[in-house]
Amino acid sequence: MGRVNPLDAFSALLSDEGRTLLAGLRDHDPAQELATATRLRREHPAELVSAALGQARLRQRAVAKFGAEDAYRMFFTPNGVEQSTRRTVAVHRAARLSALGVRSVADLCCGIGGDAIAYARAGIHVLAVDHDPLTAEVARANAEALGLSDLIEVRCADVTEIDTSPYDAVFVDPARRGGRGRIFDPEAYSPPLSWAIEAARKAPRAALKIAPGIPHEAIPEDAAAEWISDGGDVKEAVLWFGTEPGEMRATLLPSGAALRTTAPLPDPPVRPVGRYLYEPDGAVIRAHLVAEAAAGLDGGLIDETIAYVTADELRPTPYAAAYEITDELPFNLKKLKALLREREIGVLTVKKRGSAVEPEEIRRKVKLRGPNAATVLLTRVAGAPTMLVGQPAKPVSD
Repeated sequence: MGRVNPLDAFSALLSDEGRTLLAGLRDHDPAQELATATRLRREHPAELVSAALGQARLRQRAVAKFGAEDAYRMFFTPNGVEQSTRRTVAVHRAARLSALGVRSVADLCCGIGGDAIAYARAGIHVLAVDHDPLTAEVARANAEALGLSDLIEVRCADVTEIDTSPYDAVFVDPARRGGRGRIFDPEAYSPPLSWAIEAARKAPRAALKIAPGIPHEAIPEDAAAEWISDGGDVKEAVLWFGTEPGEMRATLLPSGAALRTTAPLPDPPVRPVGRYLYEPDGAVIRAHLVAEAAAGLDGGLIDETIAYVTADELRPTPYAAAYEITDELPFNLKKLKALLREREIGVLTVKKRGSAVEPEEIRRKVKLRGPNAATVLLTRVAGAPTMLVGQPAKPVSD
């Protein structure tokens, strides 16, 4: 039996029969896939049924990134779902480009078109380029499905051969995954980061999507760097060209709160644990802006190598989660078990920073019983392994 050409299979999904089949699979239960496939193959070609079921699964996975309204109208590839930008992040970036006066952008390595969609919805004309024929067809289908074809031109081409001079900005999202998984060497990206940087320097404005773990010393001097978290999870980092060189920025979504500087503060002093402990957002930590966050809290560090800020007063901040600390104990599992039993703790949240002990190990070894809840933070205080016990601080009243 011959192998079905992926492009042919995708083209079949775009037919009236394919679209009708997909629409009927919106609420498809993957656990019932065999029975569903058997039923549908009585009326439709087996290849089309297989393609539709695969696309239905991808759409269900994509809801978390794109929302149900868009996801169930769009088309995806497995890599496209995995690697595409979350909609909230793409919308944020599009808003920044629009605010910079960008009205046209060359979106290089566009994938299934997640960023191009956000740019178009911000009123920006987009040239979306990808070297993979199937991926380019999916991006084109998505522009059409969402009514954005007038603003998005999709081209299947080698991004290194694209003339970007007619465009106000360039956006590059190099592939950071290969056949063996995630790629950590920026020069092994496709295209390499060095090429993307040179392409960015040729444009009036540019944004390069990179891995959040990029070393700060690898950031070009003429670039600004932004780390973006969404719901507390760091999603990506971006190098910006044509903005403010040397700026380090942490952006927290969905609020849009941004902490930034071009002149980093020195590290806060180490001080004893106060009544409150602040856990900075991951984007703040990645951007090396813990000192800036601490300055607004009148706080200090509990250890010179640990990104926990402590203070005696509770102050509202979007850049860190606050905990009210009730107990500070040297690391000792027996003492922790006794304390939890005394406090009648039945629900325990375990967090760690600077500790080799895994939270699962703590949960497994302590016996929880009672109506109360607590948080244990496994960390170091002035170099010593320590357990800090407390609970999320109540918001400051206006």
